Amino acid sequence: MKSPNPRSPRKPKGHGAERREEILDAALALFSEKGVHAVSTRQIAEKAGISQPALYAYFATKDDMAAELCVRAFAILVERMCAARVRGAPTVENFERSLRVYVDFGMERPNAYRVAFMIEKSQHGEFLEKTGGRPMIAGLEAFEMFRDIVGEYQAAGLTVLDDALLTTQTLWAGLHGLVSLLIARPEFPWAEREALVTAHVTMLRRGTLK
Repeated sequence: MKSPNPRSPRKPKGHGAERREEILDAALALFSEKGVHAVSTRQIAEKAGISQPALYAYFATKDDMAAELCVRAFAILVERMCAARVRGAPTVENFERSLRVYVDFGMERPNAYRVAFMIEKSQHGEFLEKTGGRPMIAGLEAFEMFRDIVGEYQAAGLTVLDDALLTTQTLWAGLHGLVSLLIARPEFPWAEREALVTAHVTMLRRGTLK
C-alpha cells in the first residue's frame, strides 16, 4: 500500500544547480494550497526533494521565499503591462487592454497571484520588516505603472475623477475583486469566462472614462 504522502526523492549531491528554482516552485505550490502560515520549511524541503538543512543554504526563512515569490509575481505583471502599453493618444481600446493585462495575469498564473495578492503574510507588518520591504517595493512599482497609464487619461480630461491616484486604486479594487473570486471560488456557476471578463472590464471602463 502506497504512503498517502510520499516524499520526493532526495537529489544526489552535485545536482543542485536548479535547486533554488525547485525550492521556490515547491514553496509556491504549498503556499497557494495552504497559506504561508500553515506551511513549514520542512514541508517545502520534502516537496523539493532535499533536506531541511540543504534548503537553508538557499533561503534562511520561509518569509524569504514568500518575499521572492511576491517580487517575481510583480515583475511579471510589470513586464506584461509594459508590453501591452501603447504610446500615443489615449483610446477606449487601449484602456481596456490595460485592464485586461491584470485579469489575464491572475487567470494564467493563479498560484503567483494568490501569493502576491491573496494570502495574508503577517498581522502586524512583520513580514515586510523581516524581508526589507522588497515585496512592497515591487508591488508599488507595478501600481505606479498602472497609475501612470491612468494618469495619461486623466491628463487628457477623459476620466470621471480628477484624481489619478483615487481612480487607479478604485480600478485595482474592481479588477482584484473579479480575479480573486474566480481563483478562490472556481466551483461557483460563473457565466462564460470571456463574456464575464469582457463585461466586467467594460463596466469598469464606463465608470472611469467620460
